Formats: sequence, structure tokens, C-alpha cells
Amino acid sequence: MVSRPDLLFLRFQISAPRIDCVETTQFIDKDRTCTEKNIVKQAYHLILITLLYAAVPTAHAEADPVVSEALQEYFDFVDYGAGQITAEQIPASDYANFYILDLRDADQFSKVHIPGAVNIEWRQVFSKRDELPRDKPILAYCNTGSFAAQVALALRLDGFDNVKILYGGFDRWKTSGGMDAGK
Repeated sequence: MVSRPDLLFLRFQISAPRIDCVETTQFIDKDRTCTEKNIVKQAYHLILITLLYAAVPTAHAEADPVVSEALQEYFDFVDYGAGQITAEQIPASDYANFYILDLRDADQFSKVHIPGAVNIEWRQVFSKRDELPRDKPILAYCNTGSFAAQVALALRLDGFDNVKILYGGFDRWKTSGGMDAGK
């Protein structure tokens, strides 16, 4: 065996639960000295970790067919905009046709909201879904639309096919003219 100053050649005799260093060649790498004891300790840890990892069965995630089908149905909208609506598409008189669901927190709702809206914070909607109508369109909104999209997905997976997201949320609704945006 050719000895190189930058390598350490080790031959180990493994006998559980010990590893004995049978033959070593010590090396010095610039300012660092590698001792036999540290190398044996590191090798033991490496082998122990490898053996433990090999003993643990690999978990494989399996898709639930019901969830997969529901997700597929959700993403199979007739067209891209089928699950959302803009403020400009809603004439002021049509707001009465919606169950308006404000998903923001109670403090924001108390300051300002779309007239006629019911406030259920987005994290609580799924647990309170029995309070929601299935026979009337639900217009869901938050500040920007991101939480409304999550709520719409959860409700859609639970069989609600009547949820529309107010595109851009409350912020866009206000800047678009609010109730008068659909004129």
C-alpha cells in the first residue's frame, strides 16, 4: 500500500459492540492532527448510524383514493375563473343573492366589512361548516384572497360546490369601488 500524507488508511476489525483499530497510519493535515482514537470513534458512529438507518423501515405515503378523487374534481373546474368572481362582476343588487362570508379576524370585521357579511375566521370555517348554506352561493373573502382560496378548497373537498372567492379579497373590492364596482 502506498502511503500518502493526505490520506489515512485504516483497517478495522469489527466485533459488536466494539470496533478495534488494527492498523493505522496517522497523518497531519496542515495544522490538524488526526488521532487514532478520534478516527475509531467517528467510524463507530458512522457504522452505528448506518445500521440503525438500515433497520428502520422506509415509510411510503399512500394516496387516499377518496381524497385524490376530491382533489381531481376540485381542479377540474369548467374554466379557470369558475371558482372566483370580481367585484366588477357583481351588481350591487346581487349581493343579496350571496351568503357573504368574511374570513378575516373579528377585529378587522368589526371595523369594516361588506354589508350583509357573516364573520367566521378562516381557521374556524371547516369546523363550523354545518352553519353554511349548501343551497345558496357563498361569496368568501379575506384581505387578499389567499385564505379564501384555502377555505374554498377545504369546502369543495367537503362537497360544497357553491363557493366563490372574491378575487383580490376585501382590499381589491374596496379599491374597485366596493358595492358600486359592478355598475
